[in-house]
Parts: sequence; C-alpha cells; structure tokens
Amino acid sequence: MTVKKRFIAGVVCPRCAAMDRIRAWEQHGVRYRECVSCDFFEQLPIEDDVVEELATRVNQDSEAPATEEIQPVRILDPGKRH
Repeated sequence: MTVKKRFIAGVVCPRCAAMDRIRAWEQHGVRYRECVSCDFFEQLPIEDDVVEELATRVNQDSEAPATEEIQPVRILDPGKRH
C-alpha cells in the first residue's frame, strides 16, 4: 500500500526557508514531514490527547446578571438643541 504524500501550502521549511516545499504524510501512528529542496525530515507521534478549550465568556455557563441598577440609554439628536 502506497502512502500519499501531500504538499502543505504556505509552509516554510525550517532548514532552508523554501516555501511550498514541505510534504507530509501519516503512517503507523506517526506523522512525517520532509522538504523536497533540502534534507530536512521530521517525525512526530500523533497524540490523541484533547487540549481543553480556553475559558471565555462565550463558552461559560451563564449566570444571573449582576444586581446593578439598570439605567435607560438616552439617544441624543445632534440636530436638536436644548
């Protein structure tokens, strides 16, 4: 079985700084990258560990709004003078 090696668009080689010369593939649970312009080669294990999502105001459980006094907004008409 032949493994498909795919070029990664926009990636710069860390060794020779050539753009669009890195190709990548996965085989037997290992991710490989190599440059076709120089002899750069890298292999990385594929990790299934899921990184926890950063806590933001959007993904937090909403609580009751603060008990501050709510004040109406007064819209001013720039053409009108008091």
